[in-house]
Amino acid sequence: MGAPGSGGVPLRVLSYNIHSQRDDTAALAEVVRTVTPDVVIVQEGPRRFRWRQKSATLAESFGLVVGAGGLPALGNLLLTSLRVRVLETRCERYPLTPGRHLRGAAYAECLVGGSRFLLAGSHLSTDPAERPAQAAAFKRTLAAATLPVIAGADLNEGPDGPAWRTVAEGLTDAAEAMDRADRHTYSCANPRRRIDGLFVDPRVTVVDYDVVDTPRTRQASDHFPILVDLLLPAAD
Repeated sequence: MGAPGSGGVPLRVLSYNIHSQRDDTAALAEVVRTVTPDVVIVQEGPRRFRWRQKSATLAESFGLVVGAGGLPALGNLLLTSLRVRVLETRCERYPLTPGRHLRGAAYAECLVGGSRFLLAGSHLSTDPAERPAQAAAFKRTLAAATLPVIAGADLNEGPDGPAWRTVAEGLTDAAEAMDRADRHTYSCANPRRRIDGLFVDPRVTVVDYDVVDTPRTRQASDHFPILVDLLLPAAD
């Protein structure tokens, strides 16, 4: 998608699998604060004992506040700056397959600069047999939205996979929009796959896309974060 037009509302989005904060948490906070996002879509956030307090502490370390998610969304967490107002939230849990990890999604209807949008985040299974149904459940909610959608996810497969194609259908893959689909997001130790994606409504302009690969991101998690600058449609 091209350069921003007039009258749009800028939004900086970070989508990040933080590896359950098992790595260098000081580096993690530094990575996020350095890029000054308006919203962060977190995968593998706090989801167990004292998850509310842990989510708030994580958000504070980023200079943000909790918008939605946590335990009810099974670790998917939406964080926002004070520039973004959260109007409504929803959490979803995908059907449980016995013996597998629970997965889910978080959603928040947001307002920034007079422009409304739906922010969404999910983390699909590592099991290829489970992913298509989870992707379909995520997609049903995205497709039902009347607001412009911004969805970040760790899909645990690349763009050639069926789950990825399900989520991406009808949306703009931000990496492809900026001709940067060759940038790998996993793993930091051996980058060879793009399994993390940021998808936006066609009404949203992708201004820039980056996979943030620095010495600090390699210390902060096993995934690289995706940083995307967007232009939301101006309010009517």
